[in-house]
Amino acid sequence: MDSSELLPVGRRVAYWRGRRKLSQQVFADRLGRSKSWVDKVERGVRSLDKVSTLRDIAAVLRIDTAVLLGRDTQSATTTARIEGVERIREALSAYDVALGRPTGRVLPAARVVRDVGHAWVRFQHARYPQVSAVLPGLLAGVQRVAADDHEASRPLLVEVYRLTASLLVKLGEVDLGWLAADRAMATGAGDPLLVAAATVQLSQVFRASGRARAAQSAALGGAYRIALLGPGDGGPGELSLCGALLVQAALGAARRGEDRAVADLLDEADGMAAQVGEGHDHHRTAFGPTAVDLARTAAALDLGHAGEAVAWHERATRRDVWRWLPLEHRAAHLVDAARAYLQADDPANAGRVLADADRMAPAEVRHRPAAREMVAQVARTPHAPATIVTLAAALGVT
Repeated sequence: MDSSELLPVGRRVAYWRGRRKLSQQVFADRLGRSKSWVDKVERGVRSLDKVSTLRDIAAVLRIDTAVLLGRDTQSATTTARIEGVERIREALSAYDVALGRPTGRVLPAARVVRDVGHAWVRFQHARYPQVSAVLPGLLAGVQRVAADDHEASRPLLVEVYRLTASLLVKLGEVDLGWLAADRAMATGAGDPLLVAAATVQLSQVFRASGRARAAQSAALGGAYRIALLGPGDGGPGELSLCGALLVQAALGAARRGEDRAVADLLDEADGMAAQVGEGHDHHRTAFGPTAVDLARTAAALDLGHAGEAVAWHERATRRDVWRWLPLEHRAAHLVDAARAYLQADDPANAGRVLADADRMAPAEVRHRPAAREMVAQVARTPHAPATIVTLAAALGVT
Protein backbone atom coordinates (compact mmCIF):
# COMPACT_ATOMS: atom_id res chain seq x y z
CA MET A 1 0.00 0.00 0.00
CA ASP A 2 1.27 3.47 -0.91
CA SER A 3 1.85 5.49 2.27
CA SER A 4 -0.15 8.39 0.80
CA GLU A 5 -3.36 6.34 1.18
CA LEU A 6 -3.17 6.71 4.95
CA LEU A 7 -3.09 10.52 4.86
CA PRO A 8 -5.92 13.09 5.08
CA VAL A 9 -6.75 14.82 1.79
CA GLY A 10 -4.68 17.94 2.51
CA ARG A 11 -1.67 15.93 3.57
CA ARG A 12 -2.09 13.77 0.47
CA VAL A 13 -1.90 16.93 -1.65
CA ALA A 14 1.37 17.80 0.12
CA TYR A 15 2.64 14.24 -0.39
CA TRP A 16 2.04 14.30 -4.14
CA ARG A 17 3.38 17.86 -4.44
CA GLY A 18 6.59 16.60 -2.84
CA ARG A 19 6.67 13.62 -5.19
CA ARG A 20 6.46 16.04 -8.13
CA LYS A 21 9.23 18.20 -6.60
CA LEU A 22 7.10 21.35 -6.61
CA SER A 23 7.50 24.08 -4.02
CA GLN A 24 4.36 25.53 -2.48
CA GLN A 25 4.90 28.74 -4.45
CA VAL A 26 5.32 26.98 -7.82
CA PHE A 27 2.33 24.74 -7.08
CA ALA A 28 0.25 27.79 -6.10
CA ASP A 29 1.27 29.65 -9.27
CA ARG A 30 0.23 26.75 -11.48
CA LEU A 31 -3.13 26.61 -9.72
CA GLY A 32 -3.63 30.36 -9.85
CA ARG A 33 -3.82 30.43 -6.04
CA SER A 34 -1.79 32.01 -3.29
CA LYS A 35 0.95 30.20 -1.38
CA SER A 36 -1.07 30.83 1.79
CA TRP A 37 -4.07 29.01 0.27
CA VAL A 38 -1.91 25.97 -0.55
CA ASP A 39 -0.43 25.95 2.95
CA LYS A 40 -3.91 25.99 4.54
CA VAL A 41 -5.13 23.16 2.30
CA GLU A 42 -2.13 21.00 3.15
CA ARG A 43 -2.52 21.63 6.88
CA GLY A 44 -6.23 20.82 6.75
CA VAL A 45 -7.28 24.34 7.73
CA ARG A 46 -9.09 24.82 4.41
CA SER A 47 -11.25 22.01 3.00
CA LEU A 48 -11.46 21.05 -0.66
CA ASP A 49 -15.19 21.17 -1.33
CA LYS A 50 -15.44 21.72 -5.09
CA VAL A 51 -15.06 19.11 -7.80
CA SER A 52 -13.48 21.67 -10.12
CA THR A 53 -10.78 22.50 -7.55
CA LEU A 54 -10.01 18.83 -6.96
CA ARG A 55 -9.67 18.29 -10.69
CA ASP A 56 -7.38 21.31 -11.08
CA ILE A 57 -5.11 20.03 -8.29
CA ALA A 58 -5.06 16.53 -9.74
CA ALA A 59 -4.18 17.92 -13.18
CA VAL A 60 -1.23 19.92 -11.82
CA LEU A 61 -0.02 16.89 -9.84
CA ARG A 62 -0.53 14.63 -12.91
CA ILE A 63 -2.65 12.10 -11.04
CA ASP A 64 -6.25 10.94 -11.25
CA THR A 65 -8.71 12.71 -8.96
CA ALA A 66 -9.66 9.37 -7.40
CA VAL A 67 -6.00 8.63 -6.65
CA LEU A 68 -5.72 12.02 -4.97
CA LEU A 69 -8.50 10.98 -2.58
CA GLY A 70 -7.72 7.27 -2.16
CA ARG A 71 -8.89 5.24 -5.13
CA ASP A 72 -7.52 1.91 -3.91
CA THR A 73 -10.21 1.72 -1.22
CA GLN A 74 -12.87 1.60 -3.93
CA SER A 75 -10.95 -0.94 -5.97
CA ALA A 76 -10.85 -3.37 -3.05
CA THR A 77 -14.57 -2.90 -2.47
CA THR A 78 -15.37 -3.50 -6.14
CA THR A 79 -13.16 -6.59 -6.26
CA ALA A 80 -14.86 -8.08 -3.21
CA ARG A 81 -18.29 -7.41 -4.73
CA ILE A 82 -17.37 -9.07 -8.02
CA GLU A 83 -15.90 -12.09 -6.25
CA GLY A 84 -19.08 -12.43 -4.17
CA VAL A 85 -21.28 -12.35 -7.27
CA GLU A 86 -19.14 -14.98 -9.00
CA ARG A 87 -19.48 -17.33 -6.03
CA ILE A 88 -23.26 -16.85 -6.11
CA ARG A 89 -23.22 -17.55 -9.86
CA GLU A 90 -21.34 -20.80 -9.22
CA ALA A 91 -23.85 -21.81 -6.54
CA LEU A 92 -26.78 -21.16 -8.88
CA SER A 93 -24.99 -23.15 -11.60
CA ALA A 94 -24.63 -26.28 -9.43
CA TYR A 95 -27.06 -29.10 -10.21
CA ASP A 96 -25.42 -31.83 -8.10
CA VAL A 97 -28.53 -32.47 -6.00
CA ALA A 98 -30.82 -32.65 -9.02
CA LEU A 99 -28.40 -35.03 -10.77
CA GLY A 100 -28.18 -37.28 -7.72
CA ARG A 101 -24.64 -36.25 -6.83
CA PRO A 102 -25.13 -34.34 -3.56
CA THR A 103 -21.93 -33.13 -1.98
CA GLY A 104 -21.26 -31.80 1.47
CA ARG A 105 -22.88 -32.45 4.83
CA VAL A 106 -26.66 -32.12 5.13
CA LEU A 107 -27.34 -29.68 7.97
CA PRO A 108 -30.40 -29.97 10.20
CA ALA A 109 -33.37 -28.25 8.56
CA ALA A 110 -33.94 -26.08 11.64
CA ARG A 111 -30.42 -24.69 11.39
CA VAL A 112 -30.81 -23.92 7.68
CA VAL A 113 -34.10 -22.11 8.38
CA ARG A 114 -32.35 -20.07 11.07
CA ASP A 115 -29.41 -19.25 8.78
CA VAL A 116 -31.71 -18.09 5.96
CA GLY A 117 -33.56 -15.89 8.46
CA HIS A 118 -30.29 -14.37 9.65
CA ALA A 119 -29.26 -13.68 6.06
CA TRP A 120 -32.52 -11.82 5.43
CA VAL A 121 -31.89 -9.71 8.52
CA ARG A 122 -28.41 -8.85 7.24
CA PHE A 123 -29.90 -7.89 3.88
CA GLN A 124 -32.48 -5.65 5.53
CA HIS A 125 -29.64 -3.99 7.44
CA ALA A 126 -27.91 -3.37 4.07
CA ARG A 127 -24.96 -5.60 4.90
CA TYR A 128 -24.60 -6.74 1.32
CA PRO A 129 -20.98 -7.98 1.48
CA GLN A 130 -21.93 -10.25 4.39
CA VAL A 131 -24.96 -11.58 2.52
CA SER A 132 -22.84 -12.17 -0.59
CA ALA A 133 -20.42 -14.17 1.53
CA VAL A 134 -23.01 -16.51 3.05
CA LEU A 135 -25.43 -16.95 0.13
CA PRO A 136 -23.44 -19.59 -1.82
CA GLY A 137 -23.36 -21.85 1.24
CA LEU A 138 -27.03 -21.19 1.96
CA LEU A 139 -28.06 -22.05 -1.59
CA ALA A 140 -26.18 -25.34 -1.39
CA GLY A 141 -27.46 -26.12 2.12
CA VAL A 142 -31.10 -25.44 1.27
CA GLN A 143 -30.89 -27.58 -1.86
CA ARG A 144 -29.45 -30.49 0.13
CA VAL A 145 -32.26 -30.20 2.67
CA ALA A 146 -34.80 -30.08 -0.17
CA ALA A 147 -33.37 -33.27 -1.66
CA ASP A 148 -34.65 -35.16 1.39
CA ASP A 149 -38.11 -33.57 1.48
CA HIS A 150 -38.75 -31.26 -1.43
CA GLU A 151 -42.41 -30.49 -0.66
CA ALA A 152 -41.79 -29.49 2.94
CA SER A 153 -38.77 -27.44 1.91
CA ARG A 154 -40.46 -25.44 -0.84
CA PRO A 155 -41.12 -22.34 1.33
CA LEU A 156 -37.46 -22.33 2.39
CA LEU A 157 -36.26 -22.69 -1.19
CA VAL A 158 -38.46 -19.81 -2.31
CA GLU A 159 -37.12 -17.70 0.57
CA VAL A 160 -33.47 -18.21 -0.35
CA TYR A 161 -34.11 -17.63 -4.07
CA ARG A 162 -36.03 -14.43 -3.26
CA LEU A 163 -33.16 -13.23 -1.09
CA THR A 164 -30.68 -14.04 -3.85
CA ALA A 165 -32.72 -12.14 -6.43
CA SER A 166 -33.10 -9.12 -4.13
CA LEU A 167 -29.37 -8.92 -3.50
CA LEU A 168 -28.42 -9.35 -7.15
CA VAL A 169 -30.79 -6.60 -8.27
CA LYS A 170 -29.18 -4.31 -5.68
CA LEU A 171 -25.75 -5.11 -7.08
CA GLY A 172 -26.86 -4.47 -10.66
CA GLU A 173 -26.60 -8.16 -11.65
CA VAL A 174 -30.03 -8.22 -13.26
CA ASP A 175 -29.65 -11.26 -15.52
CA LEU A 176 -28.44 -13.41 -12.65
CA GLY A 177 -31.19 -11.96 -10.46
CA TRP A 178 -33.70 -12.99 -13.11
CA LEU A 179 -32.45 -16.59 -12.83
CA ALA A 180 -32.92 -16.55 -9.04
CA ALA A 181 -36.40 -15.02 -9.33
CA ASP A 182 -37.37 -17.58 -11.98
CA ARG A 183 -36.19 -20.38 -9.67
CA ALA A 184 -38.37 -18.94 -6.90
CA MET A 185 -41.39 -18.83 -9.22
CA ALA A 186 -40.85 -22.39 -10.44
CA THR A 187 -40.35 -23.71 -6.92
CA GLY A 188 -43.50 -22.01 -5.64
CA ALA A 189 -45.71 -23.14 -8.56
CA GLY A 190 -49.06 -24.41 -7.34
CA ASP A 191 -48.99 -22.45 -4.08
CA PRO A 192 -50.57 -18.98 -4.57
CA LEU A 193 -48.82 -17.44 -1.56
CA LEU A 194 -45.37 -18.72 -2.53
CA VAL A 195 -45.86 -17.58 -6.12
CA ALA A 196 -47.08 -14.16 -4.99
CA ALA A 197 -44.06 -13.75 -2.72
CA ALA A 198 -41.69 -14.71 -5.54
CA THR A 199 -43.48 -12.34 -7.91
CA VAL A 200 -42.39 -9.36 -5.79
CA GLN A 201 -38.77 -10.08 -6.73
CA LEU A 202 -39.69 -11.04 -10.30
CA SER A 203 -41.33 -7.64 -10.79
CA GLN A 204 -38.27 -5.90 -9.39
CA VAL A 205 -36.06 -7.82 -11.83
CA PHE A 206 -38.30 -6.93 -14.76
CA ARG A 207 -38.23 -3.25 -13.84
CA ALA A 208 -34.46 -3.27 -13.36
CA SER A 209 -34.05 -4.83 -16.82
CA GLY A 210 -36.23 -2.18 -18.46
CA ARG A 211 -39.26 -4.43 -18.94
CA ALA A 212 -41.83 -2.20 -17.27
CA ARG A 213 -44.83 -3.77 -19.00
CA ALA A 214 -43.79 -7.26 -17.87
CA ALA A 215 -43.22 -5.97 -14.34
CA GLN A 216 -46.68 -4.44 -14.21
CA SER A 217 -48.37 -7.49 -15.70
CA ALA A 218 -46.62 -10.00 -13.42
CA ALA A 219 -47.35 -7.96 -10.29
CA LEU A 220 -51.01 -7.51 -11.16
CA GLY A 221 -51.36 -11.23 -11.88
CA GLY A 222 -49.86 -12.11 -8.52
CA ALA A 223 -52.00 -9.58 -6.67
CA TYR A 224 -55.23 -10.81 -8.25
CA ARG A 225 -54.39 -14.42 -7.41
CA ILE A 226 -54.12 -13.41 -3.76
CA ALA A 227 -57.38 -11.48 -3.99
CA LEU A 228 -59.11 -14.58 -5.41
CA LEU A 229 -58.36 -16.48 -2.22
CA GLY A 230 -61.39 -14.71 -0.82
CA PRO A 231 -62.08 -12.36 2.09
CA GLY A 232 -61.88 -15.15 4.63
CA ASP A 233 -58.18 -15.70 3.79
CA GLY A 234 -57.25 -12.04 3.76
CA GLY A 235 -55.11 -11.80 6.88
CA PRO A 236 -52.25 -9.32 7.38
CA GLY A 237 -49.83 -11.57 5.49
CA GLU A 238 -52.04 -11.88 2.43
CA LEU A 239 -52.89 -8.18 2.51
CA SER A 240 -49.20 -7.33 2.71
CA LEU A 241 -48.36 -9.51 -0.28
CA CYS A 242 -51.26 -8.18 -2.31
CA GLY A 243 -50.42 -4.57 -1.41
CA ALA A 244 -46.72 -5.02 -2.12
CA LEU A 245 -47.58 -6.42 -5.55
CA LEU A 246 -49.89 -3.49 -6.27
CA VAL A 247 -46.98 -1.19 -5.39
CA GLN A 248 -44.75 -3.10 -7.82
CA ALA A 249 -47.44 -2.81 -10.50
CA ALA A 250 -47.69 0.93 -9.86
CA LEU A 251 -43.93 1.37 -10.21
CA GLY A 252 -44.06 -0.53 -13.50
CA ALA A 253 -46.91 1.71 -14.68
CA ALA A 254 -44.90 4.79 -13.68
CA ARG A 255 -42.03 3.70 -15.93
CA ARG A 256 -44.57 3.61 -18.75
CA GLY A 257 -45.92 7.09 -17.96
CA GLU A 258 -49.39 5.90 -16.92
CA ASP A 259 -50.34 8.57 -14.37
CA ARG A 260 -53.91 7.41 -13.84
CA ALA A 261 -52.98 3.75 -13.36
CA VAL A 262 -50.25 4.72 -10.89
CA ALA A 263 -52.67 6.76 -8.79
CA ASP A 264 -55.34 4.03 -8.79
CA LEU A 265 -52.93 1.23 -7.91
CA LEU A 266 -51.24 3.16 -5.10
CA ASP A 267 -54.59 4.26 -3.68
CA GLU A 268 -55.72 0.64 -3.63
CA ALA A 269 -52.46 -0.39 -1.97
CA ASP A 270 -52.90 2.42 0.56
CA GLY A 271 -56.26 1.01 1.60
CA MET A 272 -54.67 -2.36 2.28
CA ALA A 273 -51.76 -0.71 4.11
CA ALA A 274 -54.21 0.99 6.47
CA GLN A 275 -55.53 -2.45 7.44
CA VAL A 276 -52.03 -3.92 7.91
CA GLY A 277 -50.66 -0.97 9.90
CA GLU A 278 -47.06 0.10 10.48
CA GLY A 279 -44.04 -1.80 11.70
CA HIS A 280 -44.74 -5.22 10.15
CA ASP A 281 -42.71 -7.31 7.74
CA HIS A 282 -45.06 -10.02 6.54
CA HIS A 283 -43.44 -12.16 3.82
CA ARG A 284 -40.38 -9.84 3.85
CA THR A 285 -42.41 -7.00 2.31
CA ALA A 286 -42.16 -4.30 5.05
CA PHE A 287 -45.54 -3.26 3.69
CA GLY A 288 -47.52 -0.50 5.42
CA PRO A 289 -48.73 3.09 4.97
CA THR A 290 -45.25 4.62 5.04
CA ALA A 291 -43.95 2.12 2.50
CA VAL A 292 -46.76 3.17 0.14
CA ASP A 293 -45.83 6.85 0.59
CA LEU A 294 -42.21 6.06 -0.26
CA ALA A 295 -43.43 4.29 -3.38
CA ARG A 296 -45.32 7.47 -4.30
CA THR A 297 -41.97 9.29 -4.26
CA ALA A 298 -40.39 6.79 -6.66
CA ALA A 299 -43.46 6.74 -8.92
CA ALA A 300 -43.65 10.55 -9.09
CA LEU A 301 -39.98 10.62 -10.08
CA ASP A 302 -40.50 8.21 -12.95
CA LEU A 303 -43.53 10.22 -14.07
CA GLY A 304 -41.38 13.36 -14.17
CA HIS A 305 -43.00 15.13 -11.20
CA ALA A 306 -39.94 16.05 -9.14
CA GLY A 307 -41.73 18.56 -6.90
CA GLU A 308 -44.41 16.03 -6.03
CA ALA A 309 -41.74 13.41 -5.31
CA VAL A 310 -39.96 15.78 -2.91
CA ALA A 311 -43.26 16.54 -1.16
CA TRP A 312 -44.03 12.84 -0.64
CA HIS A 313 -40.50 12.24 0.63
CA GLU A 314 -40.66 15.05 3.16
CA ARG A 315 -44.12 14.04 4.32
CA ALA A 316 -43.14 10.39 4.84
CA THR A 317 -39.80 10.98 6.56
CA ARG A 318 -41.20 13.50 9.05
CA ARG A 319 -43.14 10.69 10.74
CA ASP A 320 -41.44 8.68 13.48
CA VAL A 321 -42.76 5.43 11.97
CA TRP A 322 -40.43 6.01 9.03
CA ARG A 323 -37.67 4.61 11.27
CA TRP A 324 -39.58 1.35 11.66
CA LEU A 325 -38.82 0.39 8.06
CA PRO A 326 -35.79 -1.82 7.37
CA LEU A 327 -32.53 0.08 7.01
CA GLU A 328 -32.14 -1.14 3.43
CA HIS A 329 -35.58 0.23 2.50
CA ARG A 330 -34.87 3.63 4.06
CA ALA A 331 -31.43 4.02 2.49
CA ALA A 332 -32.74 3.04 -0.94
CA HIS A 333 -35.49 5.61 -0.57
CA LEU A 334 -32.95 8.33 0.30
CA VAL A 335 -31.17 7.62 -2.99
CA ASP A 336 -34.51 8.18 -4.74
CA ALA A 337 -35.00 11.35 -2.70
CA ALA A 338 -31.58 12.62 -3.81
CA ARG A 339 -32.65 12.14 -7.42
CA ALA A 340 -35.88 14.03 -6.70
CA TYR A 341 -34.04 16.96 -5.14
CA LEU A 342 -31.57 17.05 -8.01
CA GLN A 343 -34.39 17.12 -10.57
CA ALA A 344 -36.02 19.88 -8.52
CA ASP A 345 -32.78 21.91 -8.85
CA ASP A 346 -31.87 21.52 -5.17
CA PRO A 347 -28.39 19.90 -5.19
CA ALA A 348 -27.71 20.91 -1.58
CA ASN A 349 -30.55 18.76 -0.26
CA ALA A 350 -29.65 16.04 -2.76
CA GLY A 351 -26.19 15.91 -1.22
CA ARG A 352 -27.61 16.00 2.30
CA VAL A 353 -29.87 12.97 1.86
CA LEU A 354 -27.14 11.04 0.02
CA ALA A 355 -24.77 11.69 2.92
CA ASP A 356 -27.52 10.51 5.29
CA ALA A 357 -27.91 7.32 3.25
CA ASP A 358 -24.16 6.72 3.34
CA ARG A 359 -24.04 7.15 7.12
CA MET A 360 -27.12 4.97 7.56
CA ALA A 361 -26.16 2.12 5.20
CA PRO A 362 -22.80 2.57 3.45
CA ALA A 363 -23.20 -0.56 1.31
CA GLU A 364 -26.43 0.80 -0.22
CA VAL A 365 -24.50 3.77 -1.60
CA ARG A 366 -21.13 2.13 -2.28
CA HIS A 367 -22.21 -1.20 -3.76
CA ARG A 368 -25.37 -0.27 -5.64
CA PRO A 369 -24.67 1.05 -9.17
CA ALA A 370 -27.72 3.34 -9.22
CA ALA A 371 -26.59 4.96 -5.98
CA ARG A 372 -23.01 5.36 -7.19
CA GLU A 373 -24.29 7.13 -10.29
CA MET A 374 -26.34 9.47 -8.11
CA VAL A 375 -23.23 10.28 -6.06
CA ALA A 376 -21.44 11.15 -9.30
CA GLN A 377 -24.28 13.40 -10.49
CA VAL A 378 -24.45 15.31 -7.22
CA ALA A 379 -20.66 15.64 -7.04
CA ARG A 380 -20.64 17.32 -10.48
CA THR A 381 -22.99 20.10 -9.40
CA PRO A 382 -21.61 23.51 -8.42
CA HIS A 383 -20.96 23.84 -4.69
CA ALA A 384 -21.41 20.10 -4.11
CA PRO A 385 -21.00 19.17 -0.42
CA ALA A 386 -17.44 18.22 0.47
CA THR A 387 -18.62 14.87 1.85
CA ILE A 388 -20.11 13.92 -1.52
CA VAL A 389 -17.11 15.17 -3.48
CA THR A 390 -14.82 13.06 -1.30
CA LEU A 391 -17.15 10.05 -1.54
CA ALA A 392 -17.36 10.34 -5.34
CA ALA A 393 -13.60 10.43 -5.66
CA ALA A 394 -13.16 7.48 -3.29
CA LEU A 395 -15.65 5.49 -5.38
CA GLY A 396 -13.92 6.49 -8.61
CA VAL A 397 -17.07 8.07 -10.04
CA THR A 398 -15.93 11.70 -10.39
